[in-house]
Amino acid sequence: MQLLAVYNLKGGVGKTATAVNLAYLSARDGYRTLLWDLDPQGAASFYFRIKPRIDGKLRHLIRGKITPEALVKGTDFERLDLLPADFSYRHMDLVLNETGKPERRLGRLLRPLAPQYDHLVLDCPPGISLVSESIFGIAGLLLVPLLPTPLSLRTFTQLRQYLKHQPFPDLSVLAFFTMVDRRKRLHREVCTAFLDRDDFLKTTIPYASVVERMGVEQAPLPHYAPRTEAAQAYEALWAELRGRLWKPAGPTT
Repeated sequence: MQLLAVYNLKGGVGKTATAVNLAYLSARDGYRTLLWDLDPQGAASFYFRIKPRIDGKLRHLIRGKITPEALVKGTDFERLDLLPADFSYRHMDLVLNETGKPERRLGRLLRPLAPQYDHLVLDCPPGISLVSESIFGIAGLLLVPLLPTPLSLRTFTQLRQYLKHQPFPDLSVLAFFTMVDRRKRLHREVCTAFLDRDDFLKTTIPYASVVERMGVEQAPLPHYAPRTEAAQAYEALWAELRGRLWKPAGPTT
């Protein structure tokens, strides 16, 4: 099971839209895919029309008293499941800390899921916390959506500096630009300056109202508007990720 964590220090950069669309494309391409919504806002769960019904079960989950399978929900899409979140996830740091070895807990928790899924996509909350540090320790790839602005780039530099001094040797980090408005000179200049770097994907996601409609449609963008420029950009992003990191063919069971 390969782990892809969609993460940024900042909120409002398109993490959830990216996680939802990539998880959908993974499943559509034949991979058994689980999306774990780790954000207390539960936006990914909302996009799939799933009511979390966690009801205090997060503590039991983290302590191993219930299995992740007990909370996994099927979506409307074949091969795509969701581990939903609700507002109780705001306490996840505290619950992880109570386990004594929080950095190892998530890995142990997810281990039984490995035979069941090819890809696990994590929709991470913003900020540096025990949750994010635990994710850095188990994820194979950290995918970082960035706005093409100086402040957003500054957060990426801060993240790289932080990871440089942490023991996560198996973690790859790739950034890409999202909400790109080609009418803005700054956006064009920033994209031109950074897209040749090895830690940046070449694909950019345009700013488009059709992406915002994910909250209205409650579905992945490539499902309800596959021919739009933004949906095609997510397709290209998924293809680029597959080409750089993952095998091109997935099972279709």
